[in-house]
Formats: sequence, structure tokens, C-alpha cells
Amino acid sequence: MLSSLEIAQEAMLLPIGEVAAAAGLEGDEVDLYGRFKAKVSLSVLERLAGRPDARLVCVTAITPTKFGEGKTTTSVSLTQGLGAIGRRPVLCL
Repeated sequence: MLSSLEIAQEAMLLPIGEVAAAAGLEGDEVDLYGRFKAKVSLSVLERLAGRPDARLVCVTAITPTKFGEGKTTTSVSLTQGLGAIGRRPVLCL
């Protein structure tokens, strides 16, 4: 079983611009801070005001299993599962 560090080192990071585009954000709505970090402008709320509300899944507290599966693992798993059934999930940790 890989350690957390080994898993993190093997992860392929996507440029945040690609992630933002996949989430439906426009270029002027995202302030880039390097290749992998960004802030989203509040103007997105105005642009999307007429669209139906999205749904929010909030993972707030969980007792980790003996294998270390806790909030982060659960959140990532939920996001991947929603993507697998055709939803457009966005995860923020």
C-alpha cells in the first residue's frame, strides 16, 4: 500500500485554468496565482443568477477508519462517483 506522500508525488496536477474551464468559469472570472492556484471572482454569482440552484454536499465530520479513510477520502470518492454518473462535480477542500 502506498503512503500518502507516495500517492501525492504520483499525482498529475492539472493547470488551474483547465480546471476552471471544465467547471464552466470564464477567463476573466478567475485570478491565477501560479499554475495550480486561483481565486474565483464573485461576479460568477451574477452571471449564474438565472440558472437553477446547484446542490451542495457538505462532509463536515467523520471518524476515520483504521485505514485512515476520513473526510478527504470520502469527499474525493463522492466527487468521483458523481462524475461517473454524469454530474459536473466541483470539490473544494
